[in-house]
Amino acid sequence: MRKVIMIGCDLHDKTMLLKIAEGREQPETRSVSNTATGRVAMIRDLKKRALAAGSARIVFAYEASGQGFGLYDELTDAGIQCHVLAPTKIARSQRQTSQKTDEKDAQQLLELLRAHVLAGNELPTVWIPDATTRDDRELVRMRLDVAEKITRVKTQIQSLLKRNTIRRNQDSGKGWTRSFRNWLQQTLCGSQASPLGSRSQATLLSLLRQLDFLEEEVKRLDVEVFALVEEERYAAAFEELTALCGVGLLTAVVFLTELGDLSRCTNRRQLAAYLGLAPRSFESGDASDRKGHITRQGSSRVRKMLCQATWSRVRWDS
Repeated sequence: MRKVIMIGCDLHDKTMLLKIAEGREQPETRSVSNTATGRVAMIRDLKKRALAAGSARIVFAYEASGQGFGLYDELTDAGIQCHVLAPTKIARSQRQTSQKTDEKDAQQLLELLRAHVLAGNELPTVWIPDATTRDDRELVRMRLDVAEKITRVKTQIQSLLKRNTIRRNQDSGKGWTRSFRNWLQQTLCGSQASPLGSRSQATLLSLLRQLDFLEEEVKRLDVEVFALVEEERYAAAFEELTALCGVGLLTAVVFLTELGDLSRCTNRRQLAAYLGLAPRSFESGDASDRKGHITRQGSSRVRKMLCQATWSRVRWDS
């Protein structure tokens, strides 16, 4: 039987703590710098170990994090089998949570990997999107982030008015109308009769400048998003999705980029479970299967956009 070298890795910005073991033997602990040079040296060392063990197979595992999938790409290109595990799906006891160290984390990942390789247990892996999908996600996520920043700035402006006990002019209508913006700019900041002090006026002007910039940035990003959905890999699916009542540009493109390969889900039950929209299940002994709130696993971005699309559909449904 071909030997297997297994590595559990606790990945950080500057370091990687490795637990390396062959079969059921006692693991060896190694610390590697998380730099281009350090990763190249680590891969070279693992290949030397595999060669010394008679061309052993190398299997590597680490947890998904803000580090992205760069390490996965490097290991895969080097011919090393790599698994990226979902932290939310790794069972941890209360003791493991309260006594968390890098070495214990790496050891737990190694044990999960051992159970998979030696006993065939399922690994809680995440789906690895291709480089193009990752690139598309960066654009769409930035579009969502800028919209959230606009909301925060508007909230700051409303809070500033509230702290100074200023009520909006009734002639400015409701919402963020052009008339309301002019009232903020000219009456509260450009008049000697303004109820705001000079420092508060400077603060309001700063917030209004930020708002103007962010709104222009949204327009620029929307141009890029429109160009994205017109590409061949999204065009057909985008047309189908936007034909649904309540689904617009942003909802459709978030759905497509966050899910990536839609063929991974063969039915709507699998899709609901992947997005965390399936209800929780509680069953014990004689108690029948009880359903609770949704699991909220998976992408919160998709759930938020689907919720907004649903409210939009309800709003315009006679």
